[in-house]
Amino acid sequence: MHARSLIATATAGLLALTVGTPVHAQQAASPQAPIQAFLGRQLDRLGALPLQTTTVLVHGTDLAAARRAVQASGLRQLTSYDKIGVVVAEGTRSQILAARGRPGVTYLEGNQPLRISLSTSNIATRGSEAVATRTGADGKPLDGRGVSVAVIDSGVDPTHPFLQNADGTSAVVKNLKIVCDPVTETLCAPVDAGSADTDLLSLGGHGTHVNGIVAGRPVTLPDGTKMHGAAPGASLVDLSVGAALVIVGADAALNWVLENHAHPCGTAVPASKCPPIKVTNNSYGPSGGGAFDPNSATVKLQRALAAEGVVTVWAAGNDGGDGSTSLTNPPGQDPTGGILSVASYNDLDTGTRDGKISSYSSRGKNGTLSTYPDLSAPGENITSSCRVYLPICSTGLKPVDGGNYNTISGTSMAAPHIAGIVAQLFQANPSATPAQVETALISTAHRYTDGAPYQADPRGGSTSYDKGHGLVDVVAASDAVR
Repeated sequence: MHARSLIATATAGLLALTVGTPVHAQQAASPQAPIQAFLGRQLDRLGALPLQTTTVLVHGTDLAAARRAVQASGLRQLTSYDKIGVVVAEGTRSQILAARGRPGVTYLEGNQPLRISLSTSNIATRGSEAVATRTGADGKPLDGRGVSVAVIDSGVDPTHPFLQNADGTSAVVKNLKIVCDPVTETLCAPVDAGSADTDLLSLGGHGTHVNGIVAGRPVTLPDGTKMHGAAPGASLVDLSVGAALVIVGADAALNWVLENHAHPCGTAVPASKCPPIKVTNNSYGPSGGGAFDPNSATVKLQRALAAEGVVTVWAAGNDGGDGSTSLTNPPGQDPTGGILSVASYNDLDTGTRDGKISSYSSRGKNGTLSTYPDLSAPGENITSSCRVYLPICSTGLKPVDGGNYNTISGTSMAAPHIAGIVAQLFQANPSATPAQVETALISTAHRYTDGAPYQADPRGGSTSYDKGHGLVDVVAASDAVR
């Protein structure tokens, strides 16, 4: 949806924990391995939650010792740093304390958050944690690699620094311009734009911002800010619908995905260079929502995509509401598994998981569950690739790095978080169906309390007319989809 610009008023960073530290305080008198102060505070908090798990780094005299300790104490190994003898694991307080006394264990460390600027959204979703602690079916970090995300939007600048791989190539593996007859706005056909910037017209900047949220590569800005997209290893297939976004042009883009998702760069290009499309992002829709139309071409296309293994993600809309009527994006109301409607969450620029539903995020009609968003993702004060001289990007009032990045808001920014996260889930389980991906996302969402109350959902769990099932949790969803 069209972005709303808001001024970011707070620096990023996580609030320090203030609970007591009896576990840590006891370590001096114990012959067991020392515990990092941060982990000690975590364990004290877990004392009242005996079944809740957390992440721990088990340091050993060597890798074998660390692995034996993890196995013997019942911890679940997540990954390891082989050359320094550290195993990253997950477990309960009692399991972690058991590992403390195992032979060869030299130190226990918590998964302490780091203080960063601006890029808090992937903390709120636990996306950064998933990249650091989870691996895909390929054994690689869970960053969306091996999956292409099709972004249907105003276009993209494939040369933007946020979209550049370490080897100098672009994350955008296919760049198409949907060209329609200027008089009838029909006869729309895709044209290969190569490395050209297709994001320069009346909505210029919106698409590049969205692409960066999906799969921006890790960057460090001149002020030290570290940023990355939701799936910093995924590939991007961009379909620019340009200045006049009409349904025929948008449907032409969805149809191209339906016909080409298995080999988006052609059958001669291997998947290692141009992976199959497994998800589309659609940050557009009619103002004011509307009724779901199961007979529309859009719905037929997205249902055909779901049948062929492709998830469709929709921005819920930026029309707010109070639950008295539905204002959500019509195609996002499709009950077909693997078609997702995304509300905008405000992490208060801190990465908190207990923030607020954005005031502008479109609400469904209270009592009509089919109109509700499926879940929430960060959409407020999101910094991404956005050249300040472009129309949409100029509305953001916090340009960074000479105007290459800017901060804007809308459900347009929430949807691509989910599109990137879907890429991560398909990397975790390449054989998952769209319906299984949706189930994993909504069944594990964090139930933040702001806004409308939750109510029972016949599909399972509970939902609400403003925020759906809650805030996406990448770590939990990636575990659930395996």
